[in-house]
Amino acid sequence: MIDYKDFFASIEGTALAPWCDSLPPLFEQGLSATRHGDLPRWQAVLDSLPDVKSDDVDIKSGVRIGRADDLSDEQREALVSGLRQLHPWRKGPFDLFGIHLDTEWRSDWKWQRVVPHISPLAGRCVLDVGCGSGYHCWRMAGEGAERVVGIDPSPLFVMQFRAIRQLMAAPPVVEVLPLRLEALPEFIPVFDTVFSMGVLYHRRSPLDHLQELRRCLKPGGELVLETLVIDGALGEVLMPEGRYAKMGNVWFIPSPETLALWLRRVGFKSVKMVDLGQTSLDEQRSTEWMTFESLADFLDPKDRSLTIEGYPAPKRVVMVAQNPPP
Repeated sequence: MIDYKDFFASIEGTALAPWCDSLPPLFEQGLSATRHGDLPRWQAVLDSLPDVKSDDVDIKSGVRIGRADDLSDEQREALVSGLRQLHPWRKGPFDLFGIHLDTEWRSDWKWQRVVPHISPLAGRCVLDVGCGSGYHCWRMAGEGAERVVGIDPSPLFVMQFRAIRQLMAAPPVVEVLPLRLEALPEFIPVFDTVFSMGVLYHRRSPLDHLQELRRCLKPGGELVLETLVIDGALGEVLMPEGRYAKMGNVWFIPSPETLALWLRRVGFKSVKMVDLGQTSLDEQRSTEWMTFESLADFLDPKDRSLTIEGYPAPKRVVMVAQNPPP
């Protein structure tokens, strides 16, 4: 079982202190071996990773830990072997002691598109909803965030985050918690910036998700929202009949104007679209660290502008919005 004592100690005496009592039972559920049969194996992988740590860490220009000559051949082989047992790696990439962990998503490209358009993160308390293995959490800390809390319900992603974290001699105040946003017992308006990237289209009630995000923000705080959209006018929304790009849990894909309206209807102000683009086969693809199907397999082989089901191919938007003062 992952030990969150350091996290709880760090939030004592802060506005997040109520979580010290309410979250431990949820962590037990989220990291229950009876619910997730692979958890004992993943925990054994973490325990077996070589005991190597480095204070040579760059989380500003990427996520790099250590140098290739910091490890012996035996240590390198053990580290690669352990990390491969945490397959599939979705978000990254990571440079770990010279090992290039090439993930399915080039999440660094998304970060490069997002960061020029958001308020500076220096000194901010940040929440990253649906953070996966925590790649963007590290980049947020690299921008100077004072605290970064990521939440994701996938135990594998939590284990991947822990594998990266334990390679750092002095990790920054970054934590990934095994939770869904809607499972939070208290929505504490403490965060200066809240990110939700690649989550909204998985929600049966997108407006509820947007309201929950707003309830986590301080008055005057900023939401950074990235999600799938379709081309279309105000009011247009795609609800797939079944799967979308082979995903069974896609519910609503709005036009950008409709998404902006949703944000305004739940109370956000100064809603701006700061990026819009088609997902490319170079940004999402299979690699040796994620050998399952990826975007190329989700599109119509005769017409890449369509998914395999005949819907418009994935297009993603980034919206930035403000939670107004009372």
